[in-house]
Amino acid sequence: MNKTELIAAVVKDTELKKVEAEKAINSVLNAVQKALKDGEKVQLIGFGTFEAKKRPARMARNPRTGEEIKVAASKAPTFRASKVFKDELNKKKK
Repeated sequence: MNKTELIAAVVKDTELKKVEAEKAINSVLNAVQKALKDGEKVQLIGFGTFEAKKRPARMARNPRTGEEIKVAASKAPTFRASKVFKDELNKKKK
């Protein structure tokens, strides 16, 4: 599912107009990005937790030349699904 398909699903479930659904989804995504950028985590009960993990600087190797290169420290977004979400995902179809 891509963003366009997600918007269509929201329109179908909520009867919002497409423009309104797109604004709502963009607003949620922007809020999650801003919270992670500000060092907060976003916990959605029954769904999961978004968090920014710090990755330390490290030495890596260029696979083409074998030369060592320094990779700067960075932050990486992570998502950890809740138990409810995992259980729902693994539920057997009848």
